[in-house]
Amino acid sequence: MLVTGANSGIGLASVLELARRGFDAVGSVRSPAKARQVQQAARDAGVKVRTVQLDVSRAADCARVIARLRPFGLVNNAGYPASGAVEDVRDDEALAALAVMVVAPMRLARLAVPHMRERGEGRIVNMSSIYGRTSTPLTGWYQGSKHALEALSDALRMEVAGSGVKVVLVEPGGFDTGIWAETESEIANRAASRYAAAYGRVQSGIRLSRPLMGHPSAVARVVANAMASKRPRPRYLVGLDAQAIAMYDRLLPAEVKDRLARLGLGL
Repeated sequence: MLVTGANSGIGLASVLELARRGFDAVGSVRSPAKARQVQQAARDAGVKVRTVQLDVSRAADCARVIARLRPFGLVNNAGYPASGAVEDVRDDEALAALAVMVVAPMRLARLAVPHMRERGEGRIVNMSSIYGRTSTPLTGWYQGSKHALEALSDALRMEVAGSGVKVVLVEPGGFDTGIWAETESEIANRAASRYAAAYGRVQSGIRLSRPLMGHPSAVARVVANAMASKRPRPRYLVGLDAQAIAMYDRLLPAEVKDRLARLGLGL
C-alpha cells in the first residue's frame, strides 16, 4: 500500500490509518529527514510504517518504486498549493504543478495497474479537492490540476473496472494541513502583483479559518474505508464545507458566483 507525500498532513494521517487497519503501509518521502519524521509519527502511534524515497515528478523514481512494491493499493496524495492569479503564474510554475498533481499520479497508476490486474484486484485513490469541482480566483492552476485529475480518474475507472481495479476520488474541503502555510508563503512572493490586495484578503481568510478546520485524520479514515471496501464509491466528498461549496456551486448561476467571488476579494 503506497501513499505518496506521506511526511505530513493528509498523507501522513492516511499512511498511519492504513497501518492501523492492518495494511502493509508504505509512505513516500523526498528526503531521509522526512522519512525520519514519518517513522517517529508511526512510533508515536504504535504502528509499523515503511518509507521509500520518491520524487513523483521523476519517471525513473516512479518506475523503480512501483516495480519494487507491486502495490495492491496506491494513494496519490503528493501535491502543493500552486497559488497565483493566472496572469502571475509563469510557464515553468504551471508545468511543475501539472507534473506533480496530474502527470505523476497517472504515471504511478499506469505503472501499478498491471500488477493489480495480475492479482485480480487493486485500489487507486486519487486525492483531489472540492476545487476539483469548482474554481475560485487566484488558485486557477491548482484547481486546473485537480479538474484534470478528476477527468483522468473517471476515464481510468471505466477502463480498468473489468480487471477488478477500483479507482476512487477523494475530495476534501478545508483541513488543517501544511498546505495553508505553503499558500501564504507562495502569496508572499507575489507582493509586486497587481492582485496584491486580493492576495492579502486570501491570507486573512486563511488565518481566520484555520482554527475552524478539521483534522486530516477525518480524510484518512475515508481513504482507509475506500481501500478496505469491496465496492468503494467513485467519489467521496469530505467535510461540511465541501458539501456546502458543492451545493453552492450547483445551485447558483455562474454570473452570481463570479460577482460574489470578486466582491469577496476586491477584484
